[in-house]
Amino acid sequence: MRHAKSDWNGDFANDHARPLAPRGERSAGANGRFLAAARQQPQAVITSSAVRARSTVELAAIAGGWRCPVEVTDRFYEASPEVLIEAVRTTADSVERLLLAGHEPVWSATAGRLIGGGHVRMVTGAMVCIDLEVGRWADADFGVGTLRWAVTPKLLQRFGG
Repeated sequence: MRHAKSDWNGDFANDHARPLAPRGERSAGANGRFLAAARQQPQAVITSSAVRARSTVELAAIAGGWRCPVEVTDRFYEASPEVLIEAVRTTADSVERLLLAGHEPVWSATAGRLIGGGHVRMVTGAMVCIDLEVGRWADADFGVGTLRWAVTPKLLQRFGG
């Protein structure tokens, strides 16, 4: 999940502290409701420590009624695809659905690399579901994923986005 639309005109000290715009708050809620309706709620979340990413996850979880552990990490702010895949590899095997929340351009690049190439464009608030064809998270790697679905805030308007 890429963080929802942020507020460039808001009151914030630095990019890391940039909040969500009202449109982003609605979009984050729609993401949570969509995941609940599709029975795709995460069992664990790892999110960037940036305010806009954390807020997206928090609002999605509230709106979708899903409760799961949320790890907040500075590593996802200005990350690389290698940082993301390492986070996936260290996930407990008891977790079947893991949600990563963060920023561009790394989210699009990582999604493309996970599915073995191609261009995946993650607009603000977009979500993709990628099935990793591995027996355990430790075996996750680029090129072993299959894109199952992708949604944008515009597609989720019926969920209140």
